[in-house]
Amino acid sequence: MKDFYICDCVRHENKIITSTFVVVAKQIKPKKTGEPYLALTLGDRSGQLEAKMWDNVDEVLEAFEQDDFLKVKGLINKYKQRFQLTIHKLRKLGDPEIDFSDYLPKTTKNIDELWQTLTGFIDGFQNSHLKSVVRAFMGDPEIAAAYRNAPAAKTLHHAYIGGLLDHVVSLFRSCDLMCRNYPQVNRDLLMTGAFLHDIGKIHELTYNRSFSYTTKGQLLGHMIIELEMLQAKLALLPGFPEELKTLLEHLIISHHGEYAFGSPKLPMFPEALMLHYLDDLDSKMEAMRAQFEREATLEGAWTSYNASLGRPLLNSEKFLAPKKAPTPEPSATEQHPNLNSPAESVSEEVPALPALETK
Repeated sequence: MKDFYICDCVRHENKIITSTFVVVAKQIKPKKTGEPYLALTLGDRSGQLEAKMWDNVDEVLEAFEQDDFLKVKGLINKYKQRFQLTIHKLRKLGDPEIDFSDYLPKTTKNIDELWQTLTGFIDGFQNSHLKSVVRAFMGDPEIAAAYRNAPAAKTLHHAYIGGLLDHVVSLFRSCDLMCRNYPQVNRDLLMTGAFLHDIGKIHELTYNRSFSYTTKGQLLGHMIIELEMLQAKLALLPGFPEELKTLLEHLIISHHGEYAFGSPKLPMFPEALMLHYLDDLDSKMEAMRAQFEREATLEGAWTSYNASLGRPLLNSEKFLAPKKAPTPEPSATEQHPNLNSPAESVSEEVPALPALETK
């Protein structure tokens, strides 16, 4: 297991660390002098980190590619309020040196139980057409396996193995509760939209070593992929009502809710509007939960800046918790431990220096 994870950056600011990462992205860019430098995005199961290597770049340019694993030594500092790593040395690692569980985060929930919960909701559908189309997807072994394992997003929310299923089950529970308060909403239609709204992520994202986009995902996006997937399944269901097909297509293409968020259409009927807001709420609540979990060991109720939400966050539970009593001053012997005793550390402190983005 790794000694240093990306979530530990706050505790190691302006310190040199040595650790291992997966290469999420690799770019070769020119300095102002014209010489190349490396701009990397490194990842582990706790998050992602931008990294730059300025010196001795020619020696390592061809030594590794995206999705390779690296052992890296470098300085953790901040640039524009975000942590980055200035790399001093690196080397490519072989698979035998790697514990893959260190690099891809995975839901802590039981996948089989989540799938069973989803199945239970579908079994309760009253509309036979909607029940049949969802069962057509769940009964496809390839789709079902991918649905159980895919992340719901690359970085923003539920970005872990099993994240898509976790997100959709959470949505189903919210849909169930909201339909009790708004009985005019078609519960089966809303839940079918929840099941389909991100199903294209199984083809949009790749998640073997790191979370990234497939070529099809980059060129089409998950909503177009979902329309294709829906069309293929409906072709196997003769007699499926055309009006219901149109509503499902609108649920898919409007669930982002705003043109600025990549939605081709705004939600135009109750189930579409509710799906957008519940999806948005679930993703934002997960983004907050994950941030609090990553920074649980830090003192203070405020988190660091959350890029997806565009703000720092206040952990209200920490804020309201009783304040701890001051720690007593250490004794003389505690202040001067035996210098010969062994000690381990993943970092060495260096004087704080202003971070530079380019040379």
